[in-house]
Order: sequence, then structure tokens, then C-alpha cells
Amino acid sequence: MEPTSTKLITRWTDTEPIQIEDELVVEEPLEIRVGQQSLIVVMRTPGHDFELAAGFLYTESLITSGDDIEIIAYCDEEDSEGLDLDAESGWQRNFHANASCGLCGKMTIESVRQQVQPLNSGFHANQGVFYKLNDQLRKAQSVFEKTGGLHAAGLFDEKGELLIIREDIGRHNAVDKVIGHALLADLVPLEQHILMVSGRASFEIVQKALFARIPIIAAVSAASTLAVDLAEEGNLTLIGFMRGQSMAVYSCPERVHRE
Repeated sequence: MEPTSTKLITRWTDTEPIQIEDELVVEEPLEIRVGQQSLIVVMRTPGHDFELAAGFLYTESLITSGDDIEIIAYCDEEDSEGLDLDAESGWQRNFHANASCGLCGKMTIESVRQQVQPLNSGFHANQGVFYKLNDQLRKAQSVFEKTGGLHAAGLFDEKGELLIIREDIGRHNAVDKVIGHALLADLVPLEQHILMVSGRASFEIVQKALFARIPIIAAVSAASTLAVDLAEEGNLTLIGFMRGQSMAVYSCPERVHRE
């Protein structure tokens, strides 16, 4: 399925309505199964579904590496939009996710602390590196350019070069796709990288970065209190309001160096 679809709409300009074809972002459910047993239904934008599934399993601590996944394939059933994974997974939880808020109430700071150690990465970057991230991410958002309705997540190296970008109607899905790509390419842990996300920085985004061992997150908008608390617990540098040549550093500011 394509990530966009056209619809006939009525657009008003001043006092005159006109009918035009408009391109909309697609939002569809995807059921993820492990060993033919349902795990989660995710509302997502089609594309990079295998990466989404792998990233979700990894950042929920349901697998410990890409080697735990033997096969990812689309389900055979007709009229079924789903993936089936053959994986060494000790999962015992059922989840439900929507595109706007992700998975509600399924992990606390204490449970994350028990499953992942704080970061000890000495990675840092100069301020000028951060100032160019937003423009690079925005220019690479090809589907957003058509629809204006998608979030994005981008993985950057220490020089601020964009390595991976993924778009999705849910920012948490976009992050799972980025991490899933890295996991399947055997690039995890990502201890020398920066994660940039459109929109705000939530608890869930920080959680996912900690599992992937990403030391710095930069977000276009604000961070939540719980996101900042978890970032401080995990020794992760969390940056918000990353726009132009300004930013707000909420935690671990020592990773941001003056040029």
C-alpha cells in the first residue's frame, strides 16, 4: 500500500469554494504477530513495516538483538493487513497503539530502569551540528511535502549527516522504523548518533532511544516532564525547541560543546 492517497475535497480561498484533488497521508492498522499469536495492532502509515515491527519488539525489550528474529513476513490471510514474526521472544504482554499517543501506560521509569542501564557514552557534538539538523530533516520529508500530515525521525552521525529518515503518522512509529532499520542492519548499539524527531519529545521516545543506546535526542518542540525525568535517569541528553540557531537542553548539557 502506498503512503498517500488522493481525495476530492472542497477548498475555500477567500469567498470562493473549488473542488480539487488533494493528497492525504494513509493511516491503516497493522497487526503484528509473534509465532502466529497476536501481539499488537498499530495504526501506522504503510511503508517500512518490517523495520517498524523489529524496532517495536526491540524497544519494548521483547527481543535483545536482531538475531532473535528469524523471519518477518506478511500474513497469508486474505483481507488481513498484518505481519508474522518467527522470533525468540519472551513477551507476555498485549498492547494496543494509536497514531497520536502510542502505547498508553505500559512502561514506567522504574520498569525501564530495571531493563536498561544508564548511558555511559562520552559522545558529544558542537552546537553548530545541532543547528543544521532541523533543516536537513525537513528537506528529506518527501511525503510530508505532499501531504503536510506526517511526523519524521532521523538518525544523524557526529558530523550532523543524515543517515536514516523515516516518516509516519505516529512519531513513535517513525522512531521504531529508524531503530528497526539499524537493528536489521546490525548497527545497534547507536552510541555515536543523534536522533532528531519532529514534534514533541515524549517519555516513549526517550525510552526507545535508551534501548537503542542513542545518547542525544533533539526535538522540534517541547519535552514532557516524564521525558525529562527519564532522560536524567538514563544519562541521555534531551534537547527541545530545536529550531534555527536556538535550542533548549533539558538534561546532560555537557554533550553539547561550544564551537
